[in-house]
Amino acid sequence: MHWIALPLPWRDEPATSPADTGAAAAAGTMALAAAGWWALRFTPRVALVDGDTVLLEVSTTERLWGGRDALRVLVLQAWAEAAGGLGALPQPPGMLPPWGSGPTALVAQAWLRMALAGHPPRGQGGRPGQDGPAVHTLPLHTLTALRPHVASLERMGCRTWGALRALPRAGLARRLGAGVLRVLDQALGEAPEAHAWLELPEQFALAAELPALATSADALLWSAHRCLTALQGWLQARQQGALALELAWRHDLRRIDGVVIAPTQALQVRTAQATQDMAHLRRLLAENLARTTLAAPANQITLRLLESAPLPHRSASLLPPGSPGGGRPGGADDPAPPGEALHQLLERLSARLGPEQVQAPVLMADHRPELMQQWRPAAEVLGRPPNRRSAATSAGGGAEAALDASPDALLLPPWLLNPPLRLAVQGNRPCHHGLLRLLAGPHRFEAGWWAAGDGGADDPTHTGTGLTLRDYFVAHNAVAGLVWVFRERLAPPPDGAQGLARPPRWFLHGVF
Repeated sequence: MHWIALPLPWRDEPATSPADTGAAAAAGTMALAAAGWWALRFTPRVALVDGDTVLLEVSTTERLWGGRDALRVLVLQAWAEAAGGLGALPQPPGMLPPWGSGPTALVAQAWLRMALAGHPPRGQGGRPGQDGPAVHTLPLHTLTALRPHVASLERMGCRTWGALRALPRAGLARRLGAGVLRVLDQALGEAPEAHAWLELPEQFALAAELPALATSADALLWSAHRCLTALQGWLQARQQGALALELAWRHDLRRIDGVVIAPTQALQVRTAQATQDMAHLRRLLAENLARTTLAAPANQITLRLLESAPLPHRSASLLPPGSPGGGRPGGADDPAPPGEALHQLLERLSARLGPEQVQAPVLMADHRPELMQQWRPAAEVLGRPPNRRSAATSAGGGAEAALDASPDALLLPPWLLNPPLRLAVQGNRPCHHGLLRLLAGPHRFEAGWWAAGDGGADDPTHTGTGLTLRDYFVAHNAVAGLVWVFRERLAPPPDGAQGLARPPRWFLHGVF
């Protein structure tokens, strides 16, 4: 077996009051859970011991990360980056956090404590956790079970694990208890260890007491920072991405000026795509909280994950992950950072300007070009996956659905005229800055039969019965270029009636 021990990345700040003590304990519990969830992405065997150490048993997974040394470097680099979000003091650039490793959990924890005390490890190559005599030179205080007996043992001249191991076992058991010998045997690998492995909860809901009353949105967002870091660890261990979050806060007051207020207040945030990007979620929370008025000061927050989805490991986008236009300019040695994703920008603008101010197109199951899409609030459209958006109630009723691709779809122009422009006709040929030459067509449209009889009164080609009959062509001349025109077709007259004979009209509907 091989163990890696990491310190809990949170500040040990002295408490000045009972309230501060409770807040510090709550912050420590939150940081401990977040650190454990973070470590689960490297190995399923993670244990939290003594309230200050995270232990990872990596013998079964190190080959998946390129070997023991590669995994250790990867864990330390990732730990240094994640520690800031868990409330740790920032590490100097290029410096790895303190760590320990060894064949047993207690040896790894002992080397970690030596590193935290600033004592360089003594062993082969200067690397902690090596098998051999170096383990027997570890001081007694590095083993938690021996700390109550360190003073008495040092008066006897016993200061290291090796010196303690050399004492008669029977007399040592009578004086210190059999439990001390059992822990020493476990540390040296002569007795099995038992650990309570960390398991992720099925649902993410994390509550945190605030260190001070929050009276503004900025204070709530600052307190939610560690909760978001814990959420990131939960999502990474589950290989999930967040789709919907709820940030709730508990009011410290029950009434203001005689008016009863609700005990809690909540804010929900939704994303267009499953994400583990906590910076984006913080921006969304900031934009929404900026437009939220707190009914009273808050003393507790709760972050809940309402909806998540498996996070795809490969992007389906044809665009590169970084956009040159999305970051600041940089030289060869200072590349521009990756740009912001389009859906993240739309979510942020919708939260800032209001959902009705940012629109997105939605495909409709209608073959009439002017009705093939509708504009809806982007937050509403992007919040639904494509399969939900394409679930229609009826294909012929103008319901929302994705149209099947057809060869003629490539001939649709990018720009439509609203309404269509009627064209002059010369010798049964349409004219637009001269005679038009028909290049492709006809592409026949018969649609709108399900609509009411007066629904197309403003449509110059509408028959008045809800039916629209058109023949579309791609046309060209030297002045107008490529255009999209159609010729109206008259609806058949009712039984027993004689329709009025008139030549068909031509209309310009699109420009290429």
